[in-house]
Formats: sequence, structure tokens, C-alpha cells
Amino acid sequence: MAGVVLEARGLTKQFHGFVAVDNVDLQVQEGHIHALIGPNGAGKTTFFNLLTKFLSPTGGDILFRGKPITRMSPNDIVRLGLVRSFQISAVFGRMTALENVRVALQRKLGNSFCFWQSEKRLDHLNDLAMELLAEVGLTEFADTLAVEMPYGHKRALEVATTLAVDPDVMLLDEPTQGMGAEDVSRTVDLIRRVSRGRTVLMVEHNLGVVSSLCDRVTVLARGAVLAEGDYQTVSSDPRVLEAYIGTETEAEAVSV
Repeated sequence: MAGVVLEARGLTKQFHGFVAVDNVDLQVQEGHIHALIGPNGAGKTTFFNLLTKFLSPTGGDILFRGKPITRMSPNDIVRLGLVRSFQISAVFGRMTALENVRVALQRKLGNSFCFWQSEKRLDHLNDLAMELLAEVGLTEFADTLAVEMPYGHKRALEVATTLAVDPDVMLLDEPTQGMGAEDVSRTVDLIRRVSRGRTVLMVEHNLGVVSSLCDRVTVLARGAVLAEGDYQTVSSDPRVLEAYIGTETEAEAVSV
């Protein structure tokens, strides 16, 4: 059985008395694609922000490969190999796809912010950047400004910049949000490809994506874990149908 690579124990976050994340326990198995789902306001993105230290928890612990990381900075979390994407595509619009990936590659060299240096000093990164663009299906967009790329391709570029940091665990926040059916299908294929040899924890609202990709699903409601298991188990749980979908009829329509 695969070991636990990322774990939350009793993770809690309060904002002026409002409990956004309520005593959440979560174990993510190495090599799995694990989905975090739930209705709007369930605390999914707040929970992501806690795991990656964009927010500090009110209580509880976070462990990465069995070691506590609760008090570590976001930069130190990334160095361990725990890297996230965001709901809104975070790429440099006025840079080409190749340049975006190349900037991400510089992080490992320790000179990400040496913008005054000659661009030619980075030419040795071009081959690796092209390999990453090929991995996400963007070879033909290498010289295209990110601002001119279709939305789905921008999200793929963000995945490429995430891969440039060489993550062990990728946290994807709503990777298919705002996409049409064609882009959703392309993104599902992309996640399936890049997850080989990696672990993925993803917040996702599209149950079709969850059912086709994920080994395990955790359902949050009002900041607490409502249900957990494989997709078949959670999608048939009456509590999930009521909290996440609304009615059993709607749930059946979504899951088909």
C-alpha cells in the first residue's frame, strides 16, 4: 500500500469567530489523485491555503512525508516539493510561453529575480523549457505571448510552470473552472499524464472530472469532512447528495 505523503490532523481555521475549516483530518496517499469537493463556501480553498501556508491555521498540524510543516513558510513548502496552482491562471501575460516556463526553472538556480542580467544567460534552460511545454501539449505555442493564448492553454501553461519546480505533490485549485467541454477534456488528459510518478490533490467542482480521474474523494461541507472514499461511495452518500448537489435526481444527472 502506498504511504501517506501529505496529512492534515485536526486542521482548523477561524476568522473572527467564524470557523472556515473545522477540525479536518486528511490523508493523501502517494501516487494518488485525490479530490476535494463540496458546495460553495465549504472551505476547500481555505484548506488549500492552509496546506501551502498562504494562511496560518488556528489549530491542528500538517505533515509532509511524516514531518511537521505547520510552521514552515510558503517558500520552504515549495522547496520540499509541495507546489500549488490557483483558481485564476497565474502566468506573465506579456511573456511567451517559453519565457514563462524559463522563469519558473530559474527558481531552482536561485536567480529568479536577476532581471538585470542578459537574457542570453538563460538560453541553457531553453531545451528543458521546451520539454515541459511538450509535456503539456504547448510546443507550438512556445513563442506565443501568454495573453494571446486561449484560456485552456493558459491553464496548461500554468501546469508547465508548476512542473518546472519539479514537485512531488501538486495541489490544483479548480483546474477546469470556466472551461468549455473541449478544454475540460484536454485538461483531464493533461492531469492524467503529469500525475504519473506524482501525487495530486485537487479542488474540483466538475464531478465528471472527479469520477474519471480520482482515486479518492473527500467531501467538505461547512468546513468539516462530510464523507470520504472512492467516487462511487461518496456519490451515493445521501448526505453528499443533499449538501453538494441538492437532490438525488440532480446528482444522477451530473454523475452520468
